Amino acid sequence: QSQLAELRSQLAQDTPLTEEERASLQVIAHDIEVRLANQGVVDHQNDSLVDGVNLAVERFEVSHPNTAMTLRNIMQTLANMGI
Repeated sequence: QSQLAELRSQLAQDTPLTEEERASLQVIAHDIEVRLANQGVVDHQNDSLVDGVNLAVERFEVSHPNTAMTLRNIMQTLANMGI
């Protein structure tokens, strides 16, 4: 939750993101929140979440390294939780 809050904080700041980048990160944050809320439910869309976050990490790695690092931390935490 704290890492997701960090991502939300980065989105709320005046980080130099395009509208498309900001929208993409908001969708990812929402998807993560949904997965956390449905943690006990078997969901076959977890692979698409992982793929989406991995693509976002690659996309933001050079231009927004802090955002990419936050996304990596979220992915690691979700993996540790079995999500």
